[in-house]
Amino acid sequence: MNYQIRSFEEYEDAYRKSVEDPEGFWGEIAEQFQWRKKWDKVLQWNFEEPDVKWFQGGKLNITENCLDRHLQTQGNTLALIWEPNDPREAAVKITYRELYEKVCRFANVLKKHGAKKGDRICIYLPMVPELAVAVLACARIGAIHSVVFGGFSARSIAERIQDAQCSIVITADGSFRGTKTIPLKEVIDDALEQCPSVKSVLVHTRTRTPVYMQRGRDYWLQEELKGADSDCPAEEMDAEDMLFILYTSGSTGKPKGVVHTCGGYMVYAAYTFSNVFQYAQPEIHFCTADIGWITGHTYIVYGPLACGATSVMFEGVPNYPDAGRLWDIVDKYRVNILYTAPTAIRSLMQSGMKFVEGKDLSSLTKLGSVGEPINEEAWYWFHEHIGKGQCPIVDTWWQTETAGIMISPLAGITETKPGYATLPLPGVQPVLLDEKGEEIQGNGVSGNLCIKFPWPGIIRTTYGDHERCRQNYFDTYKGMYFTGDGCLRDKDGYYRITGRVDDVINVSGHRIGTAEVENAINMHTGVVESAVVGYPHAIKGQGIYAYVITEKGIEEEESARQGISATVARLIGPIAKPDKIQFVRGLPKTRSGKIMRRILRKIAEGDTANLGDTSALLDPPIVDEIKNGAVIS
Repeated sequence: MNYQIRSFEEYEDAYRKSVEDPEGFWGEIAEQFQWRKKWDKVLQWNFEEPDVKWFQGGKLNITENCLDRHLQTQGNTLALIWEPNDPREAAVKITYRELYEKVCRFANVLKKHGAKKGDRICIYLPMVPELAVAVLACARIGAIHSVVFGGFSARSIAERIQDAQCSIVITADGSFRGTKTIPLKEVIDDALEQCPSVKSVLVHTRTRTPVYMQRGRDYWLQEELKGADSDCPAEEMDAEDMLFILYTSGSTGKPKGVVHTCGGYMVYAAYTFSNVFQYAQPEIHFCTADIGWITGHTYIVYGPLACGATSVMFEGVPNYPDAGRLWDIVDKYRVNILYTAPTAIRSLMQSGMKFVEGKDLSSLTKLGSVGEPINEEAWYWFHEHIGKGQCPIVDTWWQTETAGIMISPLAGITETKPGYATLPLPGVQPVLLDEKGEEIQGNGVSGNLCIKFPWPGIIRTTYGDHERCRQNYFDTYKGMYFTGDGCLRDKDGYYRITGRVDDVINVSGHRIGTAEVENAINMHTGVVESAVVGYPHAIKGQGIYAYVITEKGIEEEESARQGISATVARLIGPIAKPDKIQFVRGLPKTRSGKIMRRILRKIAEGDTANLGDTSALLDPPIVDEIKNGAVIS
């Protein structure tokens, strides 16, 4: 990894070069990967259509870079360490050679079921080794994977399968998550009632839950793998061929399929992993994310494997069987790099120091935070009690759409500030814009965060709907990628993300569109209309506050709240359940019918002293009614 930055001076030199000569900069980095054919052109782009192409004409397969090229030098090095949900169950350790063989066998099973280059395959699995293997097996044969988080509902899965027209689903009988057993196959069966494109379902055995198996469609994965060959030549892919679709919640009700491609994604995933975490073999890297989210794609699977790293993959949750579980894993595997979410840190912090005491955390050298800005109290607790004051914290800002980390300290190189993502990585050119789209120059300023030049991991399109991609990210400010986040740049030029400026709530680091939750609430019997906003939540960062209008008065409010929550959980998934539900007679609307979310947000936050002028609303008295009936926890 000759592209790893070793000092702040090297960072400044790399950043300067990446801005002055981006094609030369990224071309040099890309040279260090294995290509079947070198590219003809490093970059072609415009942000109007948008149309961005990296390493055009280059031929490769990402799995050859994640697996094959490591076999001679580190075939016996551990690629993955799997820690099960139940600490009494045996862990699984997989070397690069073993992972290569598992991926080839799985790829041959997919081919046996008719999968070919360009086909879409839905993966709905627990955090078991087969999930990483399935992702790589798809990439091996040029099929496009679409991983769906194991907490989503049948309806949410069906929407994603229908949008991508998936031909194969890979799932399990069930999953273990803390004390719960989740019936994954049952959920898939419900989803597939609306998905005629699916021809085969491969079912991994995990919980041994009795499940329905449809003849000619459903196959036990273990049985299929038994006779599969452990050799599968990698499909040659163009750098701009699709690698995966990952669905993210939008500000309109329908989830959008973010598309990433083979060449640029590979280069950016490996470059950011190597530099942000300053990875050096034989360090043990533990990212606590689920592979169902982009963090797991980039920093459990592709980034670490492309760098020949060893990654810990954890099936369970941080508080099972108690709040010391993450520290037990660090102790057990002598973890060096721990990358987790502020939600987890705040939750474990509230559990108290008794779960930290007696755990040997001396192996830790670097800590990371992802999903949302980390608050200062959690930052200091993480630094002092987990890092023992010795470990730099990389507070990373990025998105599903960016594929990898964009603004972050480089561990041990950049001076950190609690709550700050600090400085952009080489190749990332952030700007702050005002509401008129004018660039705000200098330091000590704040505005809307945009990026003015492409990086290799940039979103290429939203699957099947390029116009939606253009409108969401490139239409608000011409010639810019709009992140949807507000941002402050302090006197030192350090960046601090101040939160979403659109109708998306960041719950435990996961972006959930308000429209999607409102659509689900409105499906509940007796609901006329709803409005959803985010509010500060001590553990999750943001909670979901729902204002709900019903056809008739509510006699049993708590029962109605439980029913609405159950509807949202069924239609989207438990992660989207409102934390607070307030039943209201009406909503504050302008005379044109627009809901004044700013007022609802302030009421939800408990900041009712300055709601502004409400006299121009259609029904001004409704504001006081809502304010007086606010749900206070």
